[in-house]
Amino acid sequence: MSASRRSGATDELGPEGSEPEREGPAGSDLLAALLDGMDAALCAFDADGVVTHWNREAERILGWTAEEAVGRAGFAGWAVRSADAEEVEARLMSAMDAPGRQVNEFALLTKDGGRVLVRTQSAAVRGPDREPAGVYCAFSEVHAQIDLERSIALSEALLEDAGWGVVLVDADLRPAVVNAYAARALGAGRTSVLGRPLGELLSQGVEELESALTHVLAEGAPPAPAELWVTVRTPEGERRRCWRSGFVRLSSPLAEEPVPLGVGWLFQDVTEARQGEQEASLLRFRTQQLHRAARAAAECEKPAEAVTVHLDFALAGFADHAVIDRVAEGGTDTDRVRLVRIAETPSGAPGPCRLDGRAGLPVLYADGHPALQCVERAGTVRAGAGSLKGEAAREWASARQWPQGTVHALCTVLRSRGRTLGAVTFLRTSHRTAFERADAMYAEDVAAHIATALDLAALLPEEG
Repeated sequence: MSASRRSGATDELGPEGSEPEREGPAGSDLLAALLDGMDAALCAFDADGVVTHWNREAERILGWTAEEAVGRAGFAGWAVRSADAEEVEARLMSAMDAPGRQVNEFALLTKDGGRVLVRTQSAAVRGPDREPAGVYCAFSEVHAQIDLERSIALSEALLEDAGWGVVLVDADLRPAVVNAYAARALGAGRTSVLGRPLGELLSQGVEELESALTHVLAEGAPPAPAELWVTVRTPEGERRRCWRSGFVRLSSPLAEEPVPLGVGWLFQDVTEARQGEQEASLLRFRTQQLHRAARAAAECEKPAEAVTVHLDFALAGFADHAVIDRVAEGGTDTDRVRLVRIAETPSGAPGPCRLDGRAGLPVLYADGHPALQCVERAGTVRAGAGSLKGEAAREWASARQWPQGTVHALCTVLRSRGRTLGAVTFLRTSHRTAFERADAMYAEDVAAHIATALDLAALLPEEG
């Protein structure tokens, strides 16, 4: 029975009881039909490299018809640049002597002279004797495939090796993908931060970050990077950081209308650089303030006025209030130091420092008061309300005879010509940070100028 025959009922049988011969496509026609029906471009070469088959998809990609392609010796001069023909032919025909399929990528020429990057899969065609009789080749355009592979490779590189943080935030503003750099910056593992609200990772700055992400989802990326100051929660405690951040909106490439998938957030930690710049700027400002104060004090008729001038210039950007206490006469001859208030800033409203002798009566500081410690140690003492809030913080300030709202204090000794004259106390309210070492150094410079003015004034009770 031939390949075109099939079994059937008795009325389909011939006179001798055999099936009638059915007309069907010849083998070459069937092969051509199959090749033309394939979605991939297909061609074949005989053992001499001559094109023997060329389907419609190959014609669509390159523009050459089967009549133009079949019978040509290789791709040289028409489908491949002459300079590349020898290499391309060698790579294709090497499949005759290799097991399995071989994959190659190279550029082919279209009929109108354009270049098409293709990926080929080629394998040997064997004859009845199982010997290689030619090569068949399937090829397709790979721009989309290469673009996809490049995108995947770029994503993996960003997520694994990038020297900056990469966080993919979903439409609910929760991390969906985090690279190693970002995980270290957030003080957590790459998987432990996924799906968590940003407020659980950051204690400060989360509002600004979420506002930026929401803006990007609605309006697109901002024209320039933004620097965000945040406080990160870590197992070791909170860390204040500055992140230079850029944002890109992610949309689905498969939807007809842009569908937001989230935001790509890229950032670098620039904390040290920004802190250095801030410290340098602050140092310049404070140096200028000391210089201005010295010039203004030189114009004062009375040295006592120079004391308040120095204090007023020192307070700018440094503290909210300040008081000056001098050692009472005979205060160092007893077992307990006594201090007299001689100057202070208004506690109820902003204004210049004023002299306040209080009739020379000692301030009733309790034992262990920071100002007393400062004089006794002839150094600088810092104090703070710590975790106290509300009424407890107010009681803490009141017990030390400081203005309401004070939570941070820095007491610096006043010394001139080897003598302890008293102490100057700088006070900050809750909207400022605690005094640091750099603040103490600045306070000591201010105290040196005030002590010189006090020593020159040799303050008399009536001047107080």
